[in-house]
Amino acid sequence: MVSLLIFLFILSILILVHEFGHFIIAKKIGVKVEQFSLGFGPALFKKKKKNTEYSINLLPLGGFVKLAGDNLEDYTGKPDEYFSQKPGKRFWIIFFGPLLNYFLGFLFFWLICFIGYPTFTTKVGGLIDGFGAQESGIKVGDKITAIDGKKVEYWEELQKIVYVKRSEDYVKVSLARGNSNLTLPVRIHERHVEDQVGQKRRLGLLGITPFDEVVTVKHGFLPSFLLAFHKTKDLTVMTYRALGFLATGRLSMRESMTGPLGIFFITSKAARLGFIAVLHLMAVLSLSLAIFNLLPLPILDGGHIVFLALEKIRGKHLSIRMDKAINKVGVTFIMFLAIFVTYNDIVRNFGNKIYNFFIK
Repeated sequence: MVSLLIFLFILSILILVHEFGHFIIAKKIGVKVEQFSLGFGPALFKKKKKNTEYSINLLPLGGFVKLAGDNLEDYTGKPDEYFSQKPGKRFWIIFFGPLLNYFLGFLFFWLICFIGYPTFTTKVGGLIDGFGAQESGIKVGDKITAIDGKKVEYWEELQKIVYVKRSEDYVKVSLARGNSNLTLPVRIHERHVEDQVGQKRRLGLLGITPFDEVVTVKHGFLPSFLLAFHKTKDLTVMTYRALGFLATGRLSMRESMTGPLGIFFITSKAARLGFIAVLHLMAVLSLSLAIFNLLPLPILDGGHIVFLALEKIRGKHLSIRMDKAINKVGVTFIMFLAIFVTYNDIVRNFGNKIYNFFIK
């Protein structure tokens, strides 16, 4: 029950921020906002204020902002209608929703770096047979203090240095053992692993695993800003790489995509790990939502931006018939995608149980 409430809270925050982006710019430009709704289905709460109806609905799996004259059939030419605005102004109404989601993800990363996040120290918890650390005499309980003279305090710092090394390279590992300080030459071994987007990658390894010693890492206000910037940039690059691999068939949709059900299970795991894990999940989801919404697909914000560009080039709106046809294609695609990812989530999370129930 707690996991479900956290999941609904996360989803509601991300949707609220997204729709508020559309809402606030529409108001600023002078477009009448007829409805601001969180969720779908029957209304649980409804209030009208300054010509805008605000509502919270039963199914919290989405939301929308209804603007006056935002479809060609209802458009009458009044100055406060969406289609009365120039393409440039309509672009900002569309774009500001994803932009706020993107900015929110960055803010969450900034907050995580500032208030502190847990990470492993460089204390050795285990040795892998046949790797350089075991051969060189490193022992469980040793605490690595430097690699090739570069000081390391945390496991992630150690990984960044070692991962780029190549097989048969030697590194000088400085470590503390009891009251003694030692420096040992350790041979690097390479191993092929899959990265976050499912592509094979070669990593240099010492052959050690971390000790169960966790500390909280905190950074100053400005250093946290820079770290958040790099985390946001890295996640953006990785996401677009994954989308490129999906488009070219190098990455399987079945293995890489998840829907609300899958996100619920991820949220459940994050909730068990604590507040920082939930905050990190919210940052990733907010950035992902922004990027997904900017894809040039019908009914998504990115698709609307593409049609705005076409309108700017042509000098006129799409016809009502064409607008309807495009929206039908977009709705059909999104429904297909929703069915696919839901089926995929069910198979991924319940596949073995379903198989055992019917076959065994």
